Parts: sequence; C-alpha cells; structure tokens
Amino acid sequence: MAKFVFVTGGVMSGIGKGVIAASIGKIGQVRGLRVTSVKIDPYLNYDAGTMNPYIHGEVFVTEDGGETDMDIGTYERFLDINVPKSHNITTGQVYSSVIERERRGDFLGKCVQIIPHITDEIKDRLRTIARDEAVDLVIVEVGGTVGDIESLPYLEAAREFRLEEGAANVVNVHVTLVPVLDVVGEQKTKPTQHSVQELRRIGVQPDIIVARTKAPLKPEVSRKIALFCNVEESAVFTSQDMQSIYQSPTLLDEQGMGDYLARRFQLNGRIPRWDEWRRTLEESLHSESEVNIAICGKYAGLADSYVSVNEALKHAGAASNAHVNLEWIETDRFEKEPERLNVLSRFDGVLVPGGFGSRGAEGKIKAIQYARSHDLPFLGICFGLHLALVEYARHIGIHDATSSEFDSEAKNPVIYLMPEQNNVAAKGGTMRLGAHEIMIKDKTMAYDLYGRGKAWERHRHRYEVNPKYIAEFEAKGLVFSGSSDDNRRMEILELPASRFHLATQYHAEFKSRLGRPSPPYFGFVKAALKAKPRTLQSKHIISKIGASN
Repeated sequence: MAKFVFVTGGVMSGIGKGVIAASIGKIGQVRGLRVTSVKIDPYLNYDAGTMNPYIHGEVFVTEDGGETDMDIGTYERFLDINVPKSHNITTGQVYSSVIERERRGDFLGKCVQIIPHITDEIKDRLRTIARDEAVDLVIVEVGGTVGDIESLPYLEAAREFRLEEGAANVVNVHVTLVPVLDVVGEQKTKPTQHSVQELRRIGVQPDIIVARTKAPLKPEVSRKIALFCNVEESAVFTSQDMQSIYQSPTLLDEQGMGDYLARRFQLNGRIPRWDEWRRTLEESLHSESEVNIAICGKYAGLADSYVSVNEALKHAGAASNAHVNLEWIETDRFEKEPERLNVLSRFDGVLVPGGFGSRGAEGKIKAIQYARSHDLPFLGICFGLHLALVEYARHIGIHDATSSEFDSEAKNPVIYLMPEQNNVAAKGGTMRLGAHEIMIKDKTMAYDLYGRGKAWERHRHRYEVNPKYIAEFEAKGLVFSGSSDDNRRMEILELPASRFHLATQYHAEFKSRLGRPSPPYFGFVKAALKAKPRTLQSKHIISKIGASN
C-alpha cells in the first residue's frame, strides 16, 4: 500500500511549500522508495496554460504535453523524474469531471454535492496515481493557504483520506512562517498557532510542522510550537534561508525528518544514501569564477516567471564551475530609449526567453542585434528564436521582416502560424505541446552540445519558422542545425561565424537537472565564460533568484 504525505501551507503564500514537498520526496527517494508528487491547485482554470506568468508564475510543460504549475518543475528537478500532467489537479478539472458524470447519468436520483462527490473525485485521482504508477510514496501539495475558501474541498478530502487509509499510511505536514520582529529580534509563533488552529477547525491535525525562518528555530520556540499546535517536539522542523534550495532535503533530514517519517510509516531499517546528492550539491556551491547574464524579457518583475530558465542557468553554471549572476531587463526600455542598449556591455551573455505578444518584442530584437553585432554570446528560447530570425532577416536585407503573430497581413512573415493552427479557436491546451523528437545535423554547434544526432525536448508554441525563407537564410550564413517532423519544422538555428549565437524552438530548460544541465544552456554559459573570463570577487549571487525559493 502506498504511503501519502499531504503538504499544506499557512500564514502566507510564497514561503517555499513546493521546495518542502520536493524535499520530503527526496528524503523518501534516497531511502529506496519509489516516489512521485502531486500538486493540487484550487483555482477554477482547467490548467495553468492561459494564465499570465505575473499571476501564477511560470507555466511548466510536462513530457506528455501538460501546461502545469511551476511546482511540477520543482518536483522534477529534485526527484529527477518526469511528472505526468495528471499530477497537477485543479478545481476546473475536478468539477468538469463531476459535472460530465452528472450529465451522463452516473448520479441519477442523487443530489450532487461537494461532499461526497467532489471530495470523492479528488481522492479517486490520488488513488489512481498511486495504483497505476506502482509507487511507494505520494507527496500531495495542496496549493493556496489554509483559510482560503477555494482550498476547503481539498482539505476536507485530506481529512477523509486519512480516515479511510489509516493514520499509519498518511502524514500531514504543515508549512508556516515564523517571522522575526526587527525591533526585538524575537521569533514569533502566533501566526503559526492561528494557522494550525484554522487547519484543526477544518478537521486536519498536522503531524509535522515546518517553520520557514531566517535562522534555525530556538529550542524554546520549537517547544512552544509543539505545545500550542499539538505535535511532538521532534516533529517541529526548521526550513531556514539557505544558499541553494537543493540544500533543503539534507537540512531537513539532518533534523530528523527522515527518521520521523520512517517511524510513522513503519519503514525502519532503510538507510539513506545521500552521497551522490551531496557530491553534486557541493560542486555547485563552490565555484572558481563567475559569469553575468542578462535575461531580456517582459516579465522581469517576477522571478517566478522564468524559474526554469533561472534553474537551468544555475545548473549550467555549476557544471562550468561558475557562479551565474542574473539580471532581468524589461525590453520596453530599449524601444523607448535605444541608447540604453549599452547596458548590455556589462554582461557576458544575453538570453531572450519564451513569451507571447508584441509588447517589448522590438526591444528584444534590438537586444539580439546588439549581441550579434558585438559577438556577445546569445541564447534564444522559443519566442527568442522567432525574434532572432526576424533580427537576422532584417540584417540580410529583408527590412520589413516580422512575425505574423504581430501582423497577420505582413508582407514578409519569416515566422508564421503553424498551418494546423489556422482553424483552432480555443486557447487552452491547443498549442504544440510536450516532448517531440529533434534531428540534429552533424558538424554543427548543436551536435557538439548534445553529442548525438537525436534529442527529445519539450515545446509550447503556435508559431514557427516559415519554410518559404529557409533557403534564403541558409544562403546568407544562417544554419538550421535541428529539425523535426521529417525536416518540416526548424527547431534550432545558429550562426557559425559567431562565438555563440544559438536559438531553439523548444524549451530546453524544462529538462535541466542539477548535475546534468541542459546542453544549450551549458554551451551558452561556457561561451559566456570564455567571452570575458573573470576572477571570483564575491560568493553572493547578485540576482533575484531567491524570490522564487
């Protein structure tokens, strides 16, 4: 029988519940358990695909084409597994399923209600995952914060689940914030007490409390939390600020979380094997050089918008023995004040990530032009490939080149809507999504990066390279080094004459792992290091990455 850990959050959002859930999974994994993770999102959207990154963070694309919450990416990076789209459960999905069954007549004669029909649907989905995937441990993260009206059906389902499966098979973990008042420097437990009180009012008693803090909990504070929240003192853990989120599993295990879970789940005798994880982590924390990367996008105000890009760059940096310093730049400013482009001279590389729409697009094109003309290493991702092609087209004389995403009547749309998208009206889940095979040409930069002629990478796009212009581009020095669907779609472009000028139609960041970086990102960071080698002056990463942790 599979064991389940439900992870809930209190006090406020954004305190790292996803990292804690992934860390608990890792604690089980190093003890030889087959582990998977599930993210429950209480919003009514069917999936994350139609939401602006400023609203809910990055849209993470799974191998099977799901547009999911960014925490699914966190699970994949910690556990080194491919998480299916069925593991991101939303209120939209749950209610749609129940209403469809009601219309079909499955509930004839019954009044369909939140309890038991909605809660039964939630529980059935969790049991199906455990059964079909034959796992030993399922980590279930309930999105939102205790007290949100949207989360109530899921907390009720968690209450029922423990009653039905038995306390020996279900553990409830509650993640809260323990703030410190600067005036007195005291760790305050009252927010945690109120959060747990609300959770218990619903009928869920936490077994474990993880306190997010700046520094380890003081012993007297741990005792107070245990007393007032009705948990064992040995089950109160600290998740303090740390240099890397990948330190979280070992820090929790060192406090005894693994031993506690083994005892609760009657899994004693399993020896944790952290050697490989610690070795990879240690290598990532001690670097001899640094590299400065500019990310030119339009969601620069929220680090969570590009969390997988950020992590892929960190993975590449760790593999290159370098700290990666990131700075996000809103490209609108380049359109209004072109002289601001000179800011790029401070960087060793320029990255243009995925995105949609015309806002900031011309500014990104200017940034790409600057990188190409100054031989500054450049990496474009999805939308970044589109704009790199538009920039090069204008460079070789197609001055009115653009994308039909911006102008459907354009004379020279070097990027156009994929033919199969012409009659697609719905927006949700209708793009080209998920992993597709890519054929990589021999004797190209892309082949050198991958070390093979085939790769599977994840996609999320409606627009692609217009084949009408391919021959003209190739005649003017551009190389399409990767393609798919019998050479019908161009997947990778590069400029052999440049130090590193490469763009991909796919999102290589989604498959990057600590210790096994994405090839395009690794090549980009290595090129940036060679562009302007530096001596490490500080061990502090001057970026906003911490905001996503």
